[in-house]
Amino acid sequence: MWGGRFASGPDEVMQEINASIDFDKRLYAEDIAASKAHATMLRACDIISDADADAIIEGLDAIATEIEAGDFDFKRELEDIHMNVESRLRELIGDAAGRLHTARSRNDQVATDFRLWVRGSLDQLDEKLKDLQAALIDQAESHAGSVMPGFTHLQTAQPVTLGHHLLAYVEMLGRDRGRGADCRRRMNESPLGAAALAGTSFPIDREMTSAALGFDKPAANSLDAVSDRDFAAEYLSVVAIVCIHLSRLAEEQVLWSSQQFGYLKLSDAYTTGSSIMPQKRNPDAAELIRGKAGRAIGVLSALLIMLKGLPMTYGKDMQEDKEPVFEAHDTVMLCLTAMTGMVTESTFDVDRMAADAGTGFSTATDLADWLVRNLDLPFRQAHNVTGALVKLAEESDLALEELELAKMQAIEPGITDAVFAVLGVGNSVDSRTSFGGTAPANVRSAVKEARRRFLG
Repeated sequence: MWGGRFASGPDEVMQEINASIDFDKRLYAEDIAASKAHATMLRACDIISDADADAIIEGLDAIATEIEAGDFDFKRELEDIHMNVESRLRELIGDAAGRLHTARSRNDQVATDFRLWVRGSLDQLDEKLKDLQAALIDQAESHAGSVMPGFTHLQTAQPVTLGHHLLAYVEMLGRDRGRGADCRRRMNESPLGAAALAGTSFPIDREMTSAALGFDKPAANSLDAVSDRDFAAEYLSVVAIVCIHLSRLAEEQVLWSSQQFGYLKLSDAYTTGSSIMPQKRNPDAAELIRGKAGRAIGVLSALLIMLKGLPMTYGKDMQEDKEPVFEAHDTVMLCLTAMTGMVTESTFDVDRMAADAGTGFSTATDLADWLVRNLDLPFRQAHNVTGALVKLAEESDLALEELELAKMQAIEPGITDAVFAVLGVGNSVDSRTSFGGTAPANVRSAVKEARRRFLG
């Protein structure tokens, strides 16, 4: 492919380090689509003949068929997907194949292919996130009134509903989808026609190829078009945040499915046993999702480090951009599929959760709020009174609602028996009716709104 410039071929080691076909063959569909768009444009601009354009397009279609059938011979000596396709095209149609590379370079070719691939991955990511949101929303609807402990510092804080807890993850995933959409919008500019770095002297129509490939517009600067990998870094950032969110949910699945919590039972499909301990049910799928977040964070770091010292425009270092992206794609798709299955097939011990919701004096804040509303105490004073009542209950080995009214009045004389209406966990969650609160009525409304916002 180097023409007459080189008198001999590359060393074997050079071939090994230089070849990318082992991984960039995943770009074959995008490479063929971009080449067809380019050939069609060259014909429309009278740069190549109708006969050559027809032969090129028919040959490219034949190559796509061969690859999809598993009949294509990828050759490492041809380095990459672009030269493998072009070489096979020459075998199929002869010298006309050489006209396809008119007014383009492998620099704008790979930039175009890669953008198309990442754009497609973002579309798949959005669908997978939507599926997981749907599974969480279904569970939230079923458990709109199921009371559980809410935690801060992994300590019992206040009662919440399971439905409310699960909807928190729906919101996280909604932001992930928004980040993906933003990334897609920013990256949807076509590099094709930027050529090696300076544009081309041929009278090409970049608007035509941009529209044919579904881009919003051509990239405005030829130098930036071939050197930009912001879109790949942003894509990996989106994936890393998704995986962090999945890891947080997985961590709760691991905790909740333990005997110590006992809130959750994962299905046999997503758990494993032990080779020596017959009683074990290990949440391995959740643990692996938690672990794979490290991969997503790692490949983002790898790409950023590779890019940080590159001058304009293209350097061979940029060949290292694809494997991190491909790995991130494979990782996040697998994790989302597994997590959706786990959520869908999860069963919850609502009695165990409700019992735990009342431990740790979880309604203390409700008591403090009652003192503010009914006795007009400043909140800080109400906080102190409640703390004294908690101390009394703890010393007496009683729950707050089990304290005698007279003993409560010894600490704050204004307390009446009306206070007991706010001390049960059911009363507590029912009272949290502020926008975004955990009250079951709120959760049921939030479920409907989440279906409208996220599931269409």
